[in-house]
Amino acid sequence: MTDPVFFRARSRLAVADITRLTGAEPIEGLSADIAVERVAPLDQAGEGDLSFLENPHYLPMLATSKAALILISPKFLDRAPKSAPLMVAREPYRAFAQIGIALFPEAARPQSFFGAKGVSPGAVVHPEARLEIGVTVDPGAVIGPRAEIGAGTIIGANAVIGPDVRIGRDCSISANAVIQHSLIGNRVIIHSGACLGQDGFGFSMGPRGHLKVPQVGRVVIQDDVEIGAGTTVDRGANRDTIVGEGTKIDNQVQIGHNVMVGRHCVLVAKVGISGSTVLEDFVVMGGASATVGHIRIGMGAQIAGAANVKDDVPPGARMAGTPAQPLGDFARELALLKRLVKETRVRSDTKNEG
Repeated sequence: MTDPVFFRARSRLAVADITRLTGAEPIEGLSADIAVERVAPLDQAGEGDLSFLENPHYLPMLATSKAALILISPKFLDRAPKSAPLMVAREPYRAFAQIGIALFPEAARPQSFFGAKGVSPGAVVHPEARLEIGVTVDPGAVIGPRAEIGAGTIIGANAVIGPDVRIGRDCSISANAVIQHSLIGNRVIIHSGACLGQDGFGFSMGPRGHLKVPQVGRVVIQDDVEIGAGTTVDRGANRDTIVGEGTKIDNQVQIGHNVMVGRHCVLVAKVGISGSTVLEDFVVMGGASATVGHIRIGMGAQIAGAANVKDDVPPGARMAGTPAQPLGDFARELALLKRLVKETRVRSDTKNEG
């Protein structure tokens, strides 16, 4: 318990390495001999640690930080102590991420829980399954008939890959994930406990009871998608459920049947998307927001946390509240409500004093 270090750096990165990797430039007089082998926040960083500053809230920490190197935005450079070991980066957080991946590549995607290479003892791989050379399968994993898995992919402990599933190359399917009726692209990360391809919620409802509607579509996950722990993606009812390339999905998100999620969308924890909804490219949905079914959210729209969307949203719109409305209208309503409450309280206090 005295040394809880789960990720150790593969190498040390000197100032020149960081410039080559990120384009960040050292300030005048910074020693070229400085090297980093860890990452840390400004207030906890010490010798050998890299940190960054992109949020002005943390500016006061610059004066006391003991970080070996600090990535900083150009707009804050004139407010930094002259003695700070700074490298100027146009996007410090992005540069910080690039360096983190170089130092700790194993932290960028789930690895084998068993430290295995190849198919581990205790894994169950159907003889009709096809695994390219370089696939890792942890103990307890089950891979069904005719499943195909590409080179460099890791299948975690107790994960279940159903019949005919296709998984591309360099993917990570973490422990206890369940994937069925799905086509998965390359470099996809699926975290622990996620379930893809289960039935969508489809019933013909009526006074004589609710008749199940067979869900015969698939789930299609394009390249470079990441899906968080405990997230569920229902297979389509009569067409496919699709998640576009580069989309990042947080933990405990629910995506209903026939949903189409565009490219490079961001869905934060506990988002719920009802069936047959379309999200165009670069949509962002904040935590615990949700949609009704059969609506379209336009390209680049932003849905605030806990908002509930019941109508189509135009491209680029910013929505908040329940039911969701343009952010400016929502803010004005809140201000008006606050003023009415204050006025009511004043009248009530005046009446009581009288």
